[in-house]
Amino acid sequence: MWGGGWRRYVFPGFWLVYLGQTAQGVANTSHGAAAVIGYLIIVAFAACYLVALPLGWVGQVRGYWILYGICVALTVAETNFAHADALVFCVYIAVLTVAPRRRWSIVTVVAMSVVVGLLPRLISSWGGKIDWNAALSVLLVSLAMFGFFTIVSSNIELSAARAEVARLAAENERSRIARDLHDLLGQSLTTITVKAGLARRLGELGDTERSLVEITEVERLSRRTLGDVRAAVAGQHEMTLVGELATAREVLRAAAITAELPGSVDVVDPELSELFGWAVREGVTNVVRHSRASHCRIELGPRWLEIVDDGGGGAGGSGSGLTGLRERVRALDGVLTAERRARGWRLRVEVPSASRPSVADAVSSVVLP
Repeated sequence: MWGGGWRRYVFPGFWLVYLGQTAQGVANTSHGAAAVIGYLIIVAFAACYLVALPLGWVGQVRGYWILYGICVALTVAETNFAHADALVFCVYIAVLTVAPRRRWSIVTVVAMSVVVGLLPRLISSWGGKIDWNAALSVLLVSLAMFGFFTIVSSNIELSAARAEVARLAAENERSRIARDLHDLLGQSLTTITVKAGLARRLGELGDTERSLVEITEVERLSRRTLGDVRAAVAGQHEMTLVGELATAREVLRAAAITAELPGSVDVVDPELSELFGWAVREGVTNVVRHSRASHCRIELGPRWLEIVDDGGGGAGGSGSGLTGLRERVRALDGVLTAERRARGWRLRVEVPSASRPSVADAVSSVVLP
């Protein structure tokens, strides 16, 4: 509560100074061996109190109650050596009572206050009068410590919540980087592979001019990919549907796949441009990698996108790329469909108009499972 190791005893130990009143009571009413016993009881009580307090705080019930009982027994024993001054112990017992912050604590403290106040009235050698000061001391100190413990508990919970938020933020950032790198590198490396293979074949056929054009494109794409990776790591990568359609046209051309793409994206809801850009990137990458298609068609609607190919292979249905895309779509209460057709594959993304979270937040805050 107040730190680890010996530090946890510093704050409660400071308030043990008030046991000096009990020591003075022993000095006034006991002598010789009796006085020694009285002082030893004070030391034993202080030790039990210091150990019991953190146990009650953290909920170690067995040890707490054993020490609590010992403190009560020492208080009773000390009345033989310090008389009314032994009741100072009750202030510390009241603090132990409220440490666990249970509902019964306040009732117990009130009862203890009544006993502390009435005992001097019942025992004539202790003064024969009700000790209102002692009763109020027990009650007020316990109430103050109850409030203090509650504040400390709230602060601890707040610190734990902040630590959890920081952990989740770091985990979310790692997931974002991993997801973005996969989505960025997947298409880029596929395009580089296709273009490098095309350049090799053109070189083998003696078409040096076209081969150089493709190699130049490979170099340009490699540089752009490096910039995209750096931007993704820094969280500054911008994804646009227009840009991804232009890239898709080039990728499909290099792979010798006939592309049927929309001439405009004006029909698409602007808030879905980024999401659909990721969908085009992932869908076209899978068409080039897996489908062995000769034709690919991309169609757009205000809140839907569909990519269809005529390949004989599968465009992949459970890879991390589609998993990440599915999470992006799900964050907007949308639906992603990836299914085999009679010939080829169909990828469809559809987002209802009543999606609640903002698209920018949903796209950037997805955590992969």
